[in-house]
Amino acid sequence: MTLEGFSNSGADWLPELKPYIENENVVIASPHKVFGPQTNDLILQLHKHLINNVIIAGILANMCVESHLRDLIEQGFEVIVVSDATAGPITTMGDGYAATIVNYQYLAHEVALTKDTIAKM
Repeated sequence: MTLEGFSNSGADWLPELKPYIENENVVIASPHKVFGPQTNDLILQLHKHLINNVIIAGILANMCVESHLRDLIEQGFEVIVVSDATAGPITTMGDGYAATIVNYQYLAHEVALTKDTIAKM
């Protein structure tokens, strides 16, 4: 994947995030089609860049984030979930975020706050 023709194309990165994304230490994977990374090249990109430790956060805690967490662990990665940078739905059926945080504690190598994750970096 290249970024040729991407800048100012209308599909460019948000300006406030651009300095962080267009960094030599950032790996960009193709979009996922379902909840986990099984349908994209995330695992391949991580292996190609010799990355073994992953920090994960996201907006759908009980679907995408947990699916990525489970697959990354199955693939041998060490994964930290950033709990206060992760969100989940609360519906009449229950609190998806709270349920997933319980699962994270059983699955992830660590569940940490943003400030603690940054301090470890």
